[in-house]
Amino acid sequence: MSSIKITNIDTMELQDGVQNNAFQEDDENDTSGASSSREHDTTNISVRERLEESAYTQIKPYAGMPKEVLTLYSNQACYRVPREILFWLIIACTLALIAVTIAIVALSPRCLSWWQVSPVYQVYPRSFKDSNADGVGDLKGIKEKLSHFEYLNIKAIWISPFYKSPMRDFGYDVEDFRQVDPLFGTMEDFDDLLESMHGKGLKLIMDYIPNHTSDKHIWFQLSRNGTEPYKDYYIWVNCTKDKPPNNWVSVFGNSSWEYDEMRKQCYFHQFLKEQPDLNYRNPLVIQEMTDIIHFWLQKGVDGFRMDAVKHMLEATHLRNEPQVDPDQDPSTVDTEFELYHDYTYSQLGLHEILTNWRVEMDTYSREPGRHRFMVIESYDYEEIEKTMRYYGTRYATESDFPFNFYLLYLPEDLSGNKAKELVDFWMSNMPEGKWPNWVVGNHDKPRIGSSAGKEYTRAINMLLLTLPGTPTTYYGEEIGMINVNVSVIQDPFGKFNPNNSRDPQRTPMQWSDKLNAGFSENENGTWLDIAPDYTTVNVEVLQADPNSIISQYRTLSLLRGAELALNRGWFCYIRSDANVFIYLREMDGHKKAFLVVLNFGKDTETDLSSVSELPDVLTVHLSTVPISQKTFSKSRIPTSKGQGLLLEYSTNSRFHPNHASECYISEKACYMDVLDILYKC
Repeated sequence: MSSIKITNIDTMELQDGVQNNAFQEDDENDTSGASSSREHDTTNISVRERLEESAYTQIKPYAGMPKEVLTLYSNQACYRVPREILFWLIIACTLALIAVTIAIVALSPRCLSWWQVSPVYQVYPRSFKDSNADGVGDLKGIKEKLSHFEYLNIKAIWISPFYKSPMRDFGYDVEDFRQVDPLFGTMEDFDDLLESMHGKGLKLIMDYIPNHTSDKHIWFQLSRNGTEPYKDYYIWVNCTKDKPPNNWVSVFGNSSWEYDEMRKQCYFHQFLKEQPDLNYRNPLVIQEMTDIIHFWLQKGVDGFRMDAVKHMLEATHLRNEPQVDPDQDPSTVDTEFELYHDYTYSQLGLHEILTNWRVEMDTYSREPGRHRFMVIESYDYEEIEKTMRYYGTRYATESDFPFNFYLLYLPEDLSGNKAKELVDFWMSNMPEGKWPNWVVGNHDKPRIGSSAGKEYTRAINMLLLTLPGTPTTYYGEEIGMINVNVSVIQDPFGKFNPNNSRDPQRTPMQWSDKLNAGFSENENGTWLDIAPDYTTVNVEVLQADPNSIISQYRTLSLLRGAELALNRGWFCYIRSDANVFIYLREMDGHKKAFLVVLNFGKDTETDLSSVSELPDVLTVHLSTVPISQKTFSKSRIPTSKGQGLLLEYSTNSRFHPNHASECYISEKACYMDVLDILYKC
């Protein structure tokens, strides 16, 4: 066994390269028994006493010290004080981190939801992509083209109806809300599409059609013969074949009452006679339609576009509606615009139904990133207060937003002043803190490239993607598709009045310059005519050109998602006249801001030298027409007819504090450059 020699009171000699024998276990057999153990204890005590007496100067701390020595050393001030300092420093840092975390959470603004971050893209499934060469688009065709949405930086896709339907109104006459029409595929095709979309981070918004069903729906068939409980699922009144109950007219024209030979009564329809209106005075109907919402939400859909909701309820007294022209012969009244719809539109009780549906949808929105989106369709024209009511109230949320269709009227008086008037009509009437949205085309309205003119399409796309809120793009607008004069009218609205046909804006998507514009391989043609310009106006050709309309659309979409000033910053009017509409987007705390100059008139030059908050020189970020100039003086900004300019600048000066009446913001936040974070302000 190794031994230790204590040579004096101040030093210790360690032999054989091992530690003090008093600090280690004896690894040899101890034959001395209890005597040896007592000697060992005596040695430990002796060492400890001598260490204490010598103030620990004989050796330095070393790795593997036994706890007896460690305890002695740890009580020295030179070790105890740093240890306590480190301990309290760790406690203080931990508390500081917790406080900072709580502060950041408390001060952080609400994150924008997926329907706010991305444009909404409307797919009309009959015309998007045909996968089986029958001349009609389908669900598999949509799946084939999911990369198109990724290219455009679009995450939210609204698909028009694909329910089982007799197709009298191309899917808006639903025979079964829980089945996919064979024309578009199968339920398995839908599930596959939804899974593929979610796998790519895309959201699917369905069309929900609450006002009516098809006359082929089982509910209507059972209602016709008086079977309970379906007898009152629809609106039936006594009448004769030749005399309707009142003067109410359908959206598609003529009386909204149809006599049924089986039941010997009239049923009510606000659209085609093959689309009978449901009776929302019946609680069973509300429950049935609520169950349908649950059916699709349980499948995983991300939201609904609620179709034609203002038609859902009618007055029970059945009085005649007032004529717009009191002197008109009542027998000649046969269109919706010849009556004031006091008893058939936006009736009391409508918002209660919609609010309850919102509550049902919110039960599926509890997971982060899984908010279930609800958008309302309601054309209220000059009665914008009715549209704004769909946002809900202070006490009850309804839709995330109602569709804003007012920019559809821009072509009626194309000018900078008109553009500002239509934008401000929405912004000045929108409830404080709500989220705006913008629509320039859909399946019911002429394409903006035809109504405004192709030369303005790029500027209108820039308007759409730089205004605050959510833009909605109708398929084909990203490549500048225009209306097509079809050879055969398919639209039932057009068959009643050819001037109102919606076929021209529903023609097949133009993917390439190949057969049928790459839409279908059917050699016998497609359900509607292909546009004659498809060889030059198509996705494939235009994607190859960095200055094309689709390339500019993509650039603006990416910029909108990346720049704080564009996706959630202040929006302020700067100037409007007969030619230009000018506004800026800025963010509190962020130096970078954008000035948008849109020309909806003729060639002009604009002087903004009176706007002191703008720097003298502005940098061109994007022009919709080729220009060589990279910067502009704010006193001389030239634009040509149909040109859009996105100008970038950097400044610490903010416009909105001194011009509160000219500025709006929905999701207010400030930017802290030092930490690169947003905070409430």
